[in-house]
Amino acid sequence: MQRHLRSAWLTTLALSVFWLGLAAALGALAGLLWPALALAAIVLLGWQHWRLRALSLRSLSRQRLPATPGNDSWTALENLLAHNQAQTRVRKRRLLEMLKAYRAAADALPDAVVVVDRNTQRIEWFNQAALPLLGLHGNADRGSALVARLQPMPLAHWLAAGRHAEPILDATSPHDPNIRLHLRLVPYSDHRWLLVARDVTKLLQLERVRRDFVANVSHELRTPLTVVHGYLDMMEPEDFPGTGPMLEEMRKQSQRMTQLVEDLLTLSRLEAQSPGELDSVPMAPVLATLQREAQALSQGRHQISVIDDPSVDLRGSVRELHSAFSNLVSNAVRYTPDGGSIQIRLQRQGEAAVLSVRDSGYGIAAQHIPRLTERFYRVSSSRSRESGGTGLGLSIVKHILGLHNARLVIHSEVGNGSEFACHFDASHVTVRNDTDALPLETATP
Repeated sequence: MQRHLRSAWLTTLALSVFWLGLAAALGALAGLLWPALALAAIVLLGWQHWRLRALSLRSLSRQRLPATPGNDSWTALENLLAHNQAQTRVRKRRLLEMLKAYRAAADALPDAVVVVDRNTQRIEWFNQAALPLLGLHGNADRGSALVARLQPMPLAHWLAAGRHAEPILDATSPHDPNIRLHLRLVPYSDHRWLLVARDVTKLLQLERVRRDFVANVSHELRTPLTVVHGYLDMMEPEDFPGTGPMLEEMRKQSQRMTQLVEDLLTLSRLEAQSPGELDSVPMAPVLATLQREAQALSQGRHQISVIDDPSVDLRGSVRELHSAFSNLVSNAVRYTPDGGSIQIRLQRQGEAAVLSVRDSGYGIAAQHIPRLTERFYRVSSSRSRESGGTGLGLSIVKHILGLHNARLVIHSEVGNGSEFACHFDASHVTVRNDTDALPLETATP
């Protein structure tokens, strides 16, 4: 194409020189060289402007332009314009086909998808599922304000968070109060958001049934376990010769079952609980209690140290936070061999805070770490039974931290111990009163 344009330009230049030369020769013969040359230049310039006008009109035409025979630069430009217009029509047709396919795919989705203008927070487009889930109707709702249109859903503060907005796990549909929605905000460009609403009514119903079943069964098991445990305590090995080991094992298993039932009830209560009011939690006495509990469980088999940042306290529920931290400390004691070390550390990270429990125990392989907070998941079943664990401790920790807008981060390496760190954001961190501060570090062998 470039070679053809260059050849056409050279042809047009040669023709212009030829006509100017011919006019100069004829003018010289007639004794009117300069007038003849000027007249020829004016005619040539007028012809160029006429071709430019024709090219401009042709470029504005929406009709299909056929190729024009000729080898001058203007003809080459017209043919190039016709070629580009043909390619543009093909691309436009393909884009329209792709757009129709994408819209058909979006309409086939069971989730409601709404395109929202980021600056005005107005609805630009939505798919078919937005009608039964959100109550949006055709062209009538395009251009309307999203927050006002989806009342009474609390979306104003949620949209203000933008790309940092956390998904809304359970919201009532403004169109049908019986429909429960999971809302997610996806910023997919500088000027638009994607609001995705999924119907989770059946999932929540199943979760409620499962939670009620576990809570009811666990509650009903309490009485028979209490009776069994009571009768076992009444039976003395001296009264039944040869049954001492058997009675001891029965007591051990009944206690383990009782602890399992208590953990299941705790987990059910946490799942049904919503975040409550934030109380100030003085961490100095909490850390002291954790240290005493670790010492009692260790019975002098481990070196236990506490490192306390005296400038930070937490906000939340004292009982629940203590339960979460106690689970981490007891796990560290159970899964650390005799002579190992356990470190409990509270430190500030900018406006946030981290409470970590580090041990020098067996360590955990990388493939197990993502599943550690699942119920009853065990890295080693035999080791868990020997230590008396129920497999629910880390699941309880995860739910408690979730109620405190915190997260659990696990670092571990086989043979090099593990670290379980609870990260709290600035909303759950306060400045400690100096009278509550512990020394920077205390350790017990």
